[in-house]
This record gives sequence, structure tokens and C-alpha cells, in this order.
Amino acid sequence: MKNLLCALAQVNVTVGALRPNAEKVHRVAAEAFERGARLIVFPEMCISGYPPEDLVLKRHFLDDCEAEMEALARLLPPGALTLVGAPRAAGGLTYNAAHAYHGGRRVAVYHKILLPNYGVFDEKRLFAHGAKALAIDAGPLRIGVHICEDSWILREGPCRAMRAARPDVLVNLSASPYHRRKSELRRETMGETARFLGAHVLYGNLVGGQDELVFDGASMALDPRGRQVAGARHFHEDLLFVALPVPARRRAAGRAAKPAAGAPPLEVAALPALETAPSARVRGVGRPRREPAPEPAAEVYEALKLGLRDYVDKNGFRRAVVGLSGGIDSALVATIAADALGPDRVAGVTMPSMYSSRGTRADAEVLAGNLGIEFRVLPIQPLVQAFLGELAPLWKGRPPDATEENLQARVRGLLLMALSNKFGWIVLSTGNKSELATGYCTLYGDMVGGFALIKDVPKTLVFELARWRNAQGARPVIPASTIERPPSAELRPDQRDTDSLPPYEVLDPILERYVERDLAADRIVADGFDAATVRRVIRLVDANEYKRRQGAPGVKITPKAFGRDRRLPITCLYRDRTDGGTTP
Repeated sequence: MKNLLCALAQVNVTVGALRPNAEKVHRVAAEAFERGARLIVFPEMCISGYPPEDLVLKRHFLDDCEAEMEALARLLPPGALTLVGAPRAAGGLTYNAAHAYHGGRRVAVYHKILLPNYGVFDEKRLFAHGAKALAIDAGPLRIGVHICEDSWILREGPCRAMRAARPDVLVNLSASPYHRRKSELRRETMGETARFLGAHVLYGNLVGGQDELVFDGASMALDPRGRQVAGARHFHEDLLFVALPVPARRRAAGRAAKPAAGAPPLEVAALPALETAPSARVRGVGRPRREPAPEPAAEVYEALKLGLRDYVDKNGFRRAVVGLSGGIDSALVATIAADALGPDRVAGVTMPSMYSSRGTRADAEVLAGNLGIEFRVLPIQPLVQAFLGELAPLWKGRPPDATEENLQARVRGLLLMALSNKFGWIVLSTGNKSELATGYCTLYGDMVGGFALIKDVPKTLVFELARWRNAQGARPVIPASTIERPPSAELRPDQRDTDSLPPYEVLDPILERYVERDLAADRIVADGFDAATVRRVIRLVDANEYKRRQGAPGVKITPKAFGRDRRLPITCLYRDRTDGGTTP
């Protein structure tokens, strides 16, 4: 049996960069063809970038996308079948589409049928549902086409239609964003799809950062038993080759374009047979690669690096600045920034107050030296005293409270933003998910910045990532005392985070249940947590939506992040009845 060499082109594109994205598709397709590939698959919406959001509501944007797609027809290798994702306007509607090219022309277009509308996805608002399934017959080989969600639900429209069509291979163009353990879920799901169809599956995923989202790649090929036979790199561009067996002749039974009951009708595009080879070892392409998945901590760290690098680079910032407190959050942010951007593109600024300990001051300087980043010291006490002097007459007779603490954080934010304005640097805020969830942060203070790198990273995971990073080199970069010291905002004498919050090892599991899993108070208590603590945490989360709404974007690494994932009203009187609340 001969083999068809296929290539999964895992590319990093930028939303709205239509010409550069199309040029990358052209270059990578040419390379894949030169190395022998005759079926080349690019990710979902790779010409427009994903998610394009309301750009697709602009007719001129869609016209410009179509112009790039028409130009591609003349540039892509004529001897290959190349599938490219892009939006498409047709009949007064807009579709998420897969465009198929062969012989210098566009030979078929598939419109995505299942449109996700949960979590970070908003496709039903932007796109129309496709009405037909698509198979492409290239000689004896039948190639089914899906886009992302179409392959995730087995017994509904697209998969039912494809099963009736009996393809030899299903191609899935995807833009599936990352969260922890997502690649495992994809492997399991695509394996079920392969078994359901009795076909090979080629799954091509996007890679790169786009605002809050990171696309981790991890494209893969699976055999009809659902076993993964090839896998691309995680968090990097890649070109993954895999050889598929081509039947000598088309199977007669079930090959007609007869729709399955309750499934969309099938459209079949006919092409000449694609060039095959007697061996998978074609022009330097050897045995299929299966890149190993990163270990859990490494996976999150790589996602944060990629998300930060792409946000900084794609938005045109030259450098990043981090306020170094000597604490673990700012240490982790600065370390990831140095790894992602290079030490020469990161500046660290420590802004000690009268409450800053000698240990945290020293740790900030040691960290900067270990990372090789620029380091500046800007004491804030003179500015704080100036503000207090101006404000004192207005609150005469009132005792000190959180106002004075927050003023220190806001002076620090003012200094960082001044550096940002003067030098064009992006400020990386350093708040973690545990703090943002409970409101243990200061608006216009430690929340200021252009990018909140670890806003979706719980505090306990911050510690885990710091320890993991320290174990990767010849010597630790984050001082051990930074990791071992009890967390403190250092805004008043002898302050500890546990003065205001439960211990993080208690807090984070409660937050995971309430924020990410939407469990009611009684369910959380039933898992063994103290009822009073659960009620307290829930009230903190509910009361601080107004703060989170004003925070900077940051990388999503959990199944449900604040912002795009979790959207709740600020003005809201609902209270969980199991928490003793009532609904007016």
C-alpha cells in the first residue's frame, strides 16, 4: 500500500495581520511541499488570527480576508491539497471556514457547523452555522473536513454526517486555547472521534499568545483505533509530518453522499489522486515524531512565557518593567519575563517603604542580579509623606486604616506608570488569582499595569512554579528566603497575608470549587471545609467583582479564568441560599 505524506502546519499568527499571516502560510506550505507533503493542514482562522472577535462584523475586514485568500490560490503548491482557516462572507452571512486549495484554485469551502458559545468562546454571536458536511475525494482517498468543535460531539450533526460518509482520514483545523491538562483532554476526545469514524484523524492546532489566551499547539495524528501516532511540539511552531496509507481503490459500500438521519447533508468535492510514495521516509522525513508533553509545572510555565512574549512583542513594546517587592509573586513574574523576553528587555524597580524589611530589600536586589536585569531603587516614603501631609486636614481625627496602606501601593503604581510613559515600557502587574479573587489587592496600586501575567495563577501554584524554576538551572535564581518567608504586603508593621485571608493551602481549594466549578457553599463545606471560612471566602469573591473588572488582561491557565471566562454582574444582590443568603 502506498502512503500519502501529510503535514500539520502549526503556526503562530497575529489577529488582524492578514498579509503577514498569509505570507507565513505561503512559506510554510512551500517548505512542506518541498519535503514531500501532498496534504497540508493549517489551523482554524489562521489568516485572520483567532479569536478575531468583532473584526468579523466589519465588512471591509472580511473583504480584505477574501482578497488574501484569492491571492493564496495562486501561491500555494498546485500539487498539494492545502487547507487553510479564514472567515468567509457568503449570502449575507459570515462563516468560520476551511478553504481547500489544489491546482492553483480554491476547490472547496467548508463552513463550521458546531459553534462554541461557552467559556472564552463567543462564536454564535459572530458566525452563522454551516449547513453541509464536506468530504474531498482525492482519487481513492476520502478526506473529511471539520473545524475544531465539529469533532468534539460524536453523536450530533458533523460527526454523524462524517461517519455515514466513511472517510479514510478526518482533518480537523483547530484553534483550541490552553488550560491545564487541556492537551490530555484533546487526545482523549480525538481518540474517541477516530474510533467513532473508524478513520485516521489529523488534528492541526494553532500556537501562540493572543491577549488572555494561549494556544499551545500539540497538533497530532491518530490512527483509526484512536492511538496517537505523531505529535507536534507544545508552545512552539512546528511542522509535523505523518504518512497515511492510501487504499488501492475506493470502498464501494457507504460511499455515496447519502445524509445520515438527523445529520447535515454531505457535499463531496472530487480531485485527482494526490501523489503518493512507497515509503514514509520521503525527502528527509523519517519516522513520525511524537513530542513528549511537558510535566505539569513546566507546561504552565511555558504557557506563561509564550503568552507574555507574544503580548509584549505583538503589541510593540521594547521592554517590560516589574515592581520588585522581594516577595514571591514579583520574583516569579520577573523570572518569567527574563526567560521570555531576555534579561536585557526587563527592568526591576524596588520601591521600599518604612515597612519594607531588610530581607525583602536584599532579596529584590539578589533576584535582579541572578536574572541579569536592570535594577533601580526608588524609595516611596518621601512621596507617601507628601500625600499624607496634603490629605491629613481632610480626614482630621480619623485613625489610620487601610487608606494609608493603599496609598503606599498607589504611589508605587504611579512610579511604575511614569516609567512606562517616559520609556515606552509595559508594566507587568504581579497579582495572583488568589489575591484577585478575594480583593486582596489595591485598585490603581499593585493592580496597575498593561499585563497581569499571573492573574490566573493561584498562590499555591506560584510557590510550585518558583520551586520548579529554581530546580532547572545550575543554581536557583529566586532566593530561598523569598520562597520560605511568610507572604506579606508589608504595608503596616508585622503584616502577614494570613491576617486578612485563610492560609493559601485552605483558600485556594475553596476558590477552585467556587470560582472554577461554580459549587454552592454547602457542596464546598461537604468536601470538608469549615463552614464559616467558606462563607467568608464566598463573600470576599462576590464583593470584589468591581476590582477585577478594572484589572489588566493576563494569561489564562485554568479552566475558568476571571474576565473572558467568568463574567458576573458587578451590581448583584443574589446570595447563595445554602450560604444563608436570600434573593430579593
